[in-house]
Amino acid sequence: MPSKIPDGGQRGWIIPIGGAEEKENDPAILRRFVKLCGGLDADIVVIPTASRLRDTGERYEKLFRELGAGRAEQMDFDTRRDAEEDGRLERLAQATGIFLTGGNQLRITTLLGGTPIAKLIRARNAAGVHVAGTSAGAAVLSEHMIAFGEEGSSPRAGSVRLAPGLGLTNRFIIDQHFRQRDRFGRLSTALAFNPFAIGIGLDEDTAAFIGPDNELEVVGSGAVTVIDANGLQFSSMDQVEERQPVCLLGLTVHVLVAGATFNLHTRRASAGDLSPQKE
Repeated sequence: MPSKIPDGGQRGWIIPIGGAEEKENDPAILRRFVKLCGGLDADIVVIPTASRLRDTGERYEKLFRELGAGRAEQMDFDTRRDAEEDGRLERLAQATGIFLTGGNQLRITTLLGGTPIAKLIRARNAAGVHVAGTSAGAAVLSEHMIAFGEEGSSPRAGSVRLAPGLGLTNRFIIDQHFRQRDRFGRLSTALAFNPFAIGIGLDEDTAAFIGPDNELEVVGSGAVTVIDANGLQFSSMDQVEERQPVCLLGLTVHVLVAGATFNLHTRRASAGDLSPQKE
């Protein structure tokens, strides 16, 4: 469950990124994250646990420093015991921003799920620290996580498997590399299991900056597809056999690009900066 926001405080930003974010020519997403975390006063902890590439953490350390962060340091975890060490907990408690890299989201949850580090990440976000994740690091941010699934534009029984995420919020379910890997079907299937949540499909090089007021802002070169099942009128999920398509009536779909917004509380989309301004 999400941690309780302290009295008089506000939650930090939650920033899922669809993967393959621009890192060289115009790294708008990473630059805004550094700015939110304090710029020259930013202290960012990079958690590269999802990745098996040895240089992933070092690469993001360098990127954040080049973008003006005062401090950026990786903190990897090879065992669950690592996630209980006092030194790591103390270091994470100092951070103004936490960044989870891409890779395999199940590696994050199996190593960190239920540990003091996972609890601290939730508590720090509730206390105002900003948490971002890209690709697998985006998938784990919510309470309900897509562990794996199949590509395709139609919802099908058995096409997606859900697992518990880190649980910063229970308001949405994330899917990443959305348009590039044709994942509309598996995200809408996930919502058929749990219509309470809102589906957020993130294209590559695209992020959803979700503020303390639950307003989602789009940053990046692609689109964010929002699937809202709150008005679901009918689902055949309980009737179909494995691999069969699922009938879903009453889904609301919004396609947002930079400048558009969506409020996760009111479930209303806005063209925002894209709307023509009257003279």
